[in-house]
Amino acid sequence: MDMKNLQEIMKVGQELQSKMAQLEGSLSEREVSASSGGGMVTATVDGKGRLKSVKVDPTVVDPADVEMLEDLVLAAVSEAQAKAQTEMESEMQGLAGGLPIPMNIPGMP
Repeated sequence: MDMKNLQEIMKVGQELQSKMAQLEGSLSEREVSASSGGGMVTATVDGKGRLKSVKVDPTVVDPADVEMLEDLVLAAVSEAQAKAQTEMESEMQGLAGGLPIPMNIPGMP
């Protein structure tokens, strides 16, 4: 590999790194929501999957069936996190132009 090719690879790598840093910043501001129980419980996470809020319809609160409410909350949070993960992976693949992330370059740690 000659120096010109190496310099081009380094430039592309730096540009990709910059774009990924911008994406990381925007993910914290993005919100992804998912519901369970026909909309009775809604969870909202940021683009990185961190839980931001949980909304529970008061009609689903039954002191005799707390386990159902717990299951609905878990389902909504899990779905919101999965959606956020899918969106993040899709955007990162778009930035990388189909290159595998992380890239395994021989001789690099």
